[in-house]
Amino acid sequence: MIRVSRIQTACAFSAAPAAPAGGAWETGGRGCGYLAVIPFALSALSAFAAEPVAVPSGQPVTLAEVLLDDAPGQAGQAGSIWARFRFVAPEIARETGTVSYDAAAPDMDHLCETHALPYLAEHRITAAKVVISLSDRAVPFGAQDPAATQFFEAYRPETTGCMWEAF
Repeated sequence: MIRVSRIQTACAFSAAPAAPAGGAWETGGRGCGYLAVIPFALSALSAFAAEPVAVPSGQPVTLAEVLLDDAPGQAGQAGSIWARFRFVAPEIARETGTVSYDAAAPDMDHLCETHALPYLAEHRITAAKVVISLSDRAVPFGAQDPAATQFFEAYRPETTGCMWEAF
């Protein structure tokens, strides 16, 4: 995953599992066709990221980062952008949390409809898939943290909304 700037909006080509230490932007990286979109996204995301997001379960949720992948793990399908919206939701923690997957699933649907789709439209990003993830703590993309609780759902963005897709 190639990270761009301190805001952590990113774009990557190929199936790279993670960016080099310090991020690819600072080290020259692999290039990113959507970098022209990123400057417009950064100012909006910096204000957007710090605000708590209202979700159906009522749990506190905040946007951690938005990542853009070019056909992750799908050789020969370059140009299929996946937009990953990563949220921190402390109440899903296994040991101390109060929100189960069943309660959080409608939250992920809601986040796709109310945050991912408007973000993509505002920044003129055409994505083949939207992945919404909830984590009980901040975990760097691609890193393993066995103590973390994470929920993921994938959607196909359509004009009528987010269509759930099984992983």
